[in-house]
Amino acid sequence: MPLRSTFTRFFQLEAASGLLLIAAAALALLINNSPLSYLYNGLLEVPVVTQVGTLTIAKPLLLWINDGLMALFFLLIGLEVKREVIEGHLSKPSQIVLPGAAAIGGMLVPALIYWLLNRDNPAALGGWAIPMATDIAFALGVLALLGKRVPVSLKLFLMTLAIIDDLGAIIVIAIFYSGELSGLSLLLAAACLIALIAMNRLGVVKLGPYLVIGLILWVCVLKSGVHATLAGVTLAFCIPLRTKNSEPSPLLSLEHALHPWVAFGILPLFAFANAGVSLAGVSLESFTHQVPLGIAAGLLVGKTIGVFGLTWLAVKAGMAALPQAVNWGQVLGVAILCGIGFTMSLFVGSLAFIPGSSDYVGMDRMGILTGSILAAVIGYAVMAMSSRRDTQA
Repeated sequence: MPLRSTFTRFFQLEAASGLLLIAAAALALLINNSPLSYLYNGLLEVPVVTQVGTLTIAKPLLLWINDGLMALFFLLIGLEVKREVIEGHLSKPSQIVLPGAAAIGGMLVPALIYWLLNRDNPAALGGWAIPMATDIAFALGVLALLGKRVPVSLKLFLMTLAIIDDLGAIIVIAIFYSGELSGLSLLLAAACLIALIAMNRLGVVKLGPYLVIGLILWVCVLKSGVHATLAGVTLAFCIPLRTKNSEPSPLLSLEHALHPWVAFGILPLFAFANAGVSLAGVSLESFTHQVPLGIAAGLLVGKTIGVFGLTWLAVKAGMAALPQAVNWGQVLGVAILCGIGFTMSLFVGSLAFIPGSSDYVGMDRMGILTGSILAAVIGYAVMAMSSRRDTQA
């Protein structure tokens, strides 16, 4: 598939998914702040049990969504990262410099702002990674509202930045948000990984064996204490992109098959399950407490400073050039839009502040929603003022 048509399909799916995410989040907020709130919370707490012999997985529906369905989301991210590294926008160092610098700034500065506001509260410091993330679906959804006024090169810059950002989030989750480790489960997971690598090296191109072992890998990682969604990324890196003969690419086939399900099913369902913040008892402190304030400020201010600042430094230092037909006002608009954390921020928040063991459950979502909404509105306004109607997409 030509690169341009691949990107066009990606952008259309992500943009439409972003609009659906907004609707799902709004619906969750509406239901959980209505007389039907008991149905919303009751649904998410429904116990779901799967048992094979002595192996039992028993979790409420919410955790099946966050640990199970989101593994497919991370599988898709892994497939996209591998494709981009091998033959896409991350295949040449020159293509990585500008979005890479922007992504690094967009991860470090928000985390620093959160840490500065919460450094005296050890219980709150676990949320430092929440404002690091960018929600590519939401950000592209906002850009889609501007139509052809946004250059394709700017969309490519945002997409590449977000892919690097997602890779950074995966590394952070693996290192900082894993629980107590089970040696036996890790050993079995390692055996699955060895089998996946062996199949890749032996030239196995059928998806079935990869998916079966990938499912076993997910169970092992789930039981190991490492977050289960990382099994999706590991599986993705083992699926071959290229084939020796004329067979279809297994990686591309799985990516194209997964993308609509993730964009229009899994992500909206995740948004619906995690964005239903109860507004009962909301006060000024709900916004000014260091946790929600640190998250909101990290997303809105930190992302803007980090992404725009590192982009500016990279260009002024001669390390990279601005994308074609892009002006600094549009770069500023994209930097602000990167503050739409939403999906990944909610996911990291669910790992940082666990219900029943943290006093800050719900506060993180208040900060995420506040920061993301402000970033979307302000980013759209800046993009609209900076983009000329005669810009070619």
